Amino acid sequence: MKLHSIELPFGKSQSLQKSPKIVLLVIFTLVFLTVFPYYPLLRYRLYPLNNNSIEPPASYDSNDDLISIESNEKCDIFSGEWIPNPDAPYYTNTTCWAIHEHQNCMKYGRPDNDFMKWRWKPHGCKLPIFNPAQFLEVVRGKSLAFVGDSVGRNQMQSLICLLSRVEYPIDVSYTPDEHFKRWRYTSYNFTLATFWTPHLVKGKEADSNGPTNTGLFNLYLDEFDEEWTTQIEEFDYLILSAGHWFFRPMVFYENQKIVGCHYCLLDNVTDLKMYYGYRKAFRTAFKAINSLKNYKGITYLRTFAPSHFENGLWNQGGNCVRTKPFRSNEIKLEDQNLELYMAQVEEFRKAEKEGKKRGLRYRLLDTTQATLLRPDGHPSRYGHWPHENVTLYNDCVHWCLPGPIDTWSDFLLEMLKREGVRSHEEKLQYLSDRKLQS
Repeated sequence: MKLHSIELPFGKSQSLQKSPKIVLLVIFTLVFLTVFPYYPLLRYRLYPLNNNSIEPPASYDSNDDLISIESNEKCDIFSGEWIPNPDAPYYTNTTCWAIHEHQNCMKYGRPDNDFMKWRWKPHGCKLPIFNPAQFLEVVRGKSLAFVGDSVGRNQMQSLICLLSRVEYPIDVSYTPDEHFKRWRYTSYNFTLATFWTPHLVKGKEADSNGPTNTGLFNLYLDEFDEEWTTQIEEFDYLILSAGHWFFRPMVFYENQKIVGCHYCLLDNVTDLKMYYGYRKAFRTAFKAINSLKNYKGITYLRTFAPSHFENGLWNQGGNCVRTKPFRSNEIKLEDQNLELYMAQVEEFRKAEKEGKKRGLRYRLLDTTQATLLRPDGHPSRYGHWPHENVTLYNDCVHWCLPGPIDTWSDFLLEMLKREGVRSHEEKLQYLSDRKLQS
């Protein structure tokens, strides 16, 4: 393994007093570390930080508690299979208050619990189970924002529940609007936020019913949604995602003029399909990020999470009643799921190339394949009491908590642990490119 003398993203450094002996000691230490790099959290152990913490399960082996800078960079952690994990889950619906009611499957009577007892095993390497204390140490003094729709909120609530074994955050929101929440982990000076933007770009509901009774939306595909683009400049990490709202009827605007639509059924308006709007929306969102003068954070694209409706569409009796994952040879990414995935990844690569000119970092949180294999993880009808007089369809879009998307935090932490080496290498490449251009 090639070792690097680098600054790991574990928070802010401490100041040193200026005394001759200390200065000499510091100089000696820095020289020593340059030759023999030392990572202070390499042997970091997991301990509860307060009396309300839940004791971590015995299934944590010692290797899971380490920050492995020695991760195999050539190993694709997103390609693998689901394997049984009898020690899961690592929280419950009674120990975590952050679970949205419609994803609280155990509360509302889901009869099976095997869907919570799997973990992701990449081909050729190991993906450690999420370690909450380790994560909070890595992001000490940092901030992370989820930008997207309700599946993005689903992901944030999963993370809060996983972190609850160490600490609960306090609400520091600047608005009572539940779509724009901020949480702070005071012991770590870590801020978590969510920004609601289901289409990523400026939009408004033109008709609350529309052709499918799910609303008709005007999307301004070349205009930023300033509800989030004006707020994220200060964040260290940004997780961007979007998808399922693009299945609804939309009218597309560019330069303030209608250029087409998706299933709007309006006279003399060309149907351009949802992929047109989806691609353009990501292009504009990435353009907004790259245009921020003071943004220095890392942008993650959390890729599309497929739904799993079977035996009908969502509004035609479709449901998701499977109780175990697919094997990777039993299903493949195709049709609409493939089109949406390819569109966002292609726009991501273009934005990444443009962002590198400013030294910005883009990362692909490629959850699509792992998520595709989990038809068993959705709430279905277990998001409300059977006797409730509510108009809710079977939910095969969102995810039960605890459930499969807890693994998204496994991916995220592993990426953060690799980030020190990768950022160091990209910084060297950036400086080299600038030198060649001068």
